[in-house]
Amino acid sequence: MKSAEEHSDRASQASASVRFENVSKRYADGTVGADSVNLVCPAGKITVFVGPSGCGKTTSLRMINRMIRPTGGRILIGQDDVSTMNESALRREMGYVIQNAGLFPHRTILDNIGTVPVLLGTRRREARTQALGLMERVGLDPGMGKKYPYQLSGGQQQRVGVARALAANPPVLLMDEPFSAVDPVVRGELQSELLRLQTEIGKTIVFVTHDMDEAVRLADQIVVFQKGGTVAQVASPEVLLTAPANDFVLNFTGGDSGVKWLSLMPSSGIVLSRDAVVDASERSVDSSDWRLLTDGARNILGWLRPGSSPSAQHVVPCRRTFTFGVDNMRAALDSALLSPAGYAVAVDDSGQFLGLADLPSMEPAIRGQRSRIHV
Repeated sequence: MKSAEEHSDRASQASASVRFENVSKRYADGTVGADSVNLVCPAGKITVFVGPSGCGKTTSLRMINRMIRPTGGRILIGQDDVSTMNESALRREMGYVIQNAGLFPHRTILDNIGTVPVLLGTRRREARTQALGLMERVGLDPGMGKKYPYQLSGGQQQRVGVARALAANPPVLLMDEPFSAVDPVVRGELQSELLRLQTEIGKTIVFVTHDMDEAVRLADQIVVFQKGGTVAQVASPEVLLTAPANDFVLNFTGGDSGVKWLSLMPSSGIVLSRDAVVDASERSVDSSDWRLLTDGARNILGWLRPGSSPSAQHVVPCRRTFTFGVDNMRAALDSALLSPAGYAVAVDDSGQFLGLADLPSMEPAIRGQRSRIHV
């Protein structure tokens, strides 16, 4: 076995690929957890494992850090076969985030995050200092550092779990349904935070979920497992949704694959207009149609009812906007459908009004994405 010292250089790597070579797992009772799995999780990318319950996605994830031992084949991190590595050192060098965070209830947040660095020889004071920086990185107030897990919300605890997994700067981060136990709003926030964080750290992330929407949003590459522990398809989200390999993948991705595909299309291709916009300084509006009311500072005041004067009693709140060039086409379509006028309302990063887009103006951008795939 290779020692922890021999692997110390690996922990300083930004990322490393994970390769499955004909990997199988068969249990004594005959159950097959994985059957001849061959795939590569590219370095610095997010690979998401999806599939029905009992298909082998979590088994495959846990074989990477040897929490489950394969009965055939091998798994490599970079060029190293995990079966040759010291088991404890391997797990300390690999970030692992699970559902409900799995924090130590008797330790403060700082000491939870610093657990692995201290085990690897970092002084406790230094580990706590590093933990403060990691708290900021994952979107937590460092002032929470002296609190205990029970004093944090579920979403905050999951952020702590991510920070703890990153504390030893591992080349690989394993995430086993980490966001499934929180409510949909918090789940969306955590997904956004992970994508933001990944642009900074560039880790090799292997992520397990049963939620196709989550997979499509997060993944650079999706691996679809099917019953019996076999891999049905490995593809980018775009290809998976538009060119499923077989009927199983087609059915698993769901009947709304086209809608899911919209979440992969950028909103930057939409042409915006200001045809249906009224400034609050105008005394009257001669229109039989809805108009968006704004002020001189480009703040959105709401939708002005047809034939009404620009006053508060005639304004309907703007329920949904989308951030132009940041949000996807699905968010833009959502904004249009929730608008009384049928217009999507585009804003900039600061939330100030940029322009409007109706469904016909979105169609060229959608058509361009569609023709890029179907060639």
